[in-house]
Amino acid sequence: MSSSIAPFLIFFAGAVLVALTRGWPRTVVLLAVPIVGALNLWALDAAEPVTVGLLDYTLTIIRADRLSMLFGYVFHLAAFLGFIFALHLKDTTESVSSMLYAGSALGAVFAGDMITLFIFWELMVVTSVFLILARRTERARAAAMRYILIQVLSGVILLAGVLIRAHETGSIAFDYIGWEWGVTSLSSSLILLAFGIKVAFPLLHTWLTDAYPEATPTGTVFLSAFTTKVAVYGLARAFPGTEMLVYVGATMTMFPIFYAVIENDLRRVLSYSLINQLGFMVTGIGIGTELAVNGAVSHVFVHIVYKALLFMSMGAVLFRTGKINGSDLGGLYKSMPLTTVFCIIGAASISAFPLFSGFVAKSMVLTAALGEGYNGVWLALLFASAGVFHHSGIKIPFFAFFAHDSGIRCKEAPTNMLIAMFLAAFVCVFLGVYPWPLYDILPFPVDYDPYTAAHVLTQSQLLFFSGLAFCALKLTGLYPPELPGINIDVDWFYRWWLPRGVKRLVQVFAPVDHKVRGVFIRVINKATGGTFQYTGPKGILARPFPTGTMAFWAITLLVVYLVLYLVFGVAV
Repeated sequence: MSSSIAPFLIFFAGAVLVALTRGWPRTVVLLAVPIVGALNLWALDAAEPVTVGLLDYTLTIIRADRLSMLFGYVFHLAAFLGFIFALHLKDTTESVSSMLYAGSALGAVFAGDMITLFIFWELMVVTSVFLILARRTERARAAAMRYILIQVLSGVILLAGVLIRAHETGSIAFDYIGWEWGVTSLSSSLILLAFGIKVAFPLLHTWLTDAYPEATPTGTVFLSAFTTKVAVYGLARAFPGTEMLVYVGATMTMFPIFYAVIENDLRRVLSYSLINQLGFMVTGIGIGTELAVNGAVSHVFVHIVYKALLFMSMGAVLFRTGKINGSDLGGLYKSMPLTTVFCIIGAASISAFPLFSGFVAKSMVLTAALGEGYNGVWLALLFASAGVFHHSGIKIPFFAFFAHDSGIRCKEAPTNMLIAMFLAAFVCVFLGVYPWPLYDILPFPVDYDPYTAAHVLTQSQLLFFSGLAFCALKLTGLYPPELPGINIDVDWFYRWWLPRGVKRLVQVFAPVDHKVRGVFIRVINKATGGTFQYTGPKGILARPFPTGTMAFWAITLLVVYLVLYLVFGVAV
């Protein structure tokens, strides 16, 4: 039994202290918690698993190996940077939610069994949604509701897969599961689907581009670091070498490029870019070799830092100007020169410029794809690399800080924001120049040199021609203009078709609903001698949100279920 403290407990205790303190004591707590947590990780490095009994199962609440430790390190770093960036906040709800959210993510990556994983999986949803609601706008509330519905659905699917797997195998251990076409159990498919929703598989990704841009300037920094990366961890733990992931990941790297190029909201551009970057990680896990998995998880590490830096820079812009659309910004380098420099460093990192952190991780996945014979996938990843430079490496800093002069003159970002951005930028440059501290904590031994002539020349040529293409499109007027509006992709289904479909169903079943209610009232009156009357609107057409009808039918179905169970002895 280890004497170390479970990483999530330190953050949960910190959340209590944050709720009870104000002013400089709260600042001390926010900065001390990730530092104390990081020191605790050193004791966990060679710790024995920590288990507790629950009913007939043994839950492993701490399982520390090289994979979970890497995620533990970067989650503490992300929390530390995020808390510094948010030190100016007076909103207790947002501060407490951020602390609980980070702790829940740590609980998930150190979970050694599927039940413990599920518990923290759901805690992440409950705690993170307040980072969206904290913006207190109608669009934020709507996005938060869609976010929590989809995330809870992911949890329900995960729980179903875990229960079926426990029934099939008698084990709830969170280890390798695997998946193959035509030979995989239902439980494996459900668990993979649950991970896929959270990692933003194609067609399942719209919750991310919908919710992240509506969060608070500080909340988006935390959101970008934890939810999707826990899902990447789950894939790396349970599904390495699953070939289907190679092609899913390659698709993820490509399709967001086209939406990001036409998007006006710069935080939404970064959200599409986030999916693009997740695609590289998913592809590496799908290839499954030691080099590929090392590349995927090292990409997780550097991505969390440089994506946080980019979201910080855009958050600082939003905080100071109240605007985030490219069409409303421009010329901010005059007012926010330091933020401009930090944003450019983040842009160089995500674009995988040599001597920046993205280069030393992304090139591992590309090399692994080519080495394993995935030539078409390698070309797709190469195209995606050019695309990410196009929309995140150039578009974000260009339209926010340069382009036309919007005439906006504001203060530089607050000191705490600048410190957080400086630290993130330092990590981006340090790991780009000297990547071996990162390589030393990867799951497998590393025999890889990113700075070969072939790697540097290939990437430099790619960046040069991508930049040349941007300039040519911009100078010829062919580049899509920054126009106000919201671009939606597959979420047209639930934004347009689903509400209209529900309305049509309501119109069809309203008379039936009215008659069934009348029959139930008459039966109750006859059985009890009562004189109840149904005086409500005819059916549910008159109600914009038929919550009463939903509750009525839910109770009816529950009664039918209980009757069938008691009479026939079966659960349906």
